[in-house]
Amino acid sequence: MPPMSLLQGRVAVVTGAGRGIGRAIAELFVSEGARVVINDLDAAPAAEAALRCNEIRTAAAVASAGSVTDPKYTDALMQAAADAFGGLDILVNNAGVTRDRMSHKMTDADWDTVIDVNLRGTFNCIRSAAPLIREVAKRELEQDGEVAYARKIVNFFSTAAIRGNPGQANYAAAKMGNVGLTRVIAQEWGRYRVCVNAVAPGFTETRMTAAKERGSDVGIPEAQREATLARIPFGRFGTPEDVARVVLFLSSPLSDYVTGQEINVSGGLQIP
Repeated sequence: MPPMSLLQGRVAVVTGAGRGIGRAIAELFVSEGARVVINDLDAAPAAEAALRCNEIRTAAAVASAGSVTDPKYTDALMQAAADAFGGLDILVNNAGVTRDRMSHKMTDADWDTVIDVNLRGTFNCIRSAAPLIREVAKRELEQDGEVAYARKIVNFFSTAAIRGNPGQANYAAAKMGNVGLTRVIAQEWGRYRVCVNAVAPGFTETRMTAAKERGSDVGIPEAQREATLARIPFGRFGTPEDVARVVLFLSSPLSDYVTGQEINVSGGLQIP
């Protein structure tokens, strides 16, 4: 008999999953037996990612387009998991944006956008997921004397936040805020066996870290890319799949006694 997949029977919501790391997570989850709601701000990449997931395994994914900065939408996003698949077991808060600018030139809009998506969005999703994760586990504990299984939340922070990165005061503040959220929710929901952890990707090849083109809001100058590569002992940038495999571990029964922790996925990137 073949071994059971790590996420067999589990239902997950993955935010920012139309591209990059989020999409790699969604595809890996589906291949490991999960059913996934794929969120993205843009409808087209969300639908494309869901189509690919359903090619991997039939009827395993649905798409949901909307902004995690809107608490009414995050309520609807979590309900979409219940409507499509009967519940929610795993929440991956991957959605994020950058608006890089040196602090003395940073606008209110630059600050607010990054804080709203990266930090407020994580909080909105956790709060919206509470009825389907915390409250369901609480009822199991009250009715049966134990929780049926561990449920999982994986948040995202960044090695750029740990070391500090010029031009990213907004991003660093938001991502380190997610560390605080992770530690607090891990304690608040621990009695219900909800494991809450955080992942910090190092320099990972995505649309946000590609060589920056003139006039673009995303990307990183090539000189900065090369300087970062020189500090990675593995000698290469990370891939979305590198990060996805760590998120899989934190979302699976393999990590049922791990909570309130932060893991760097950086190839040994040296952080001062």
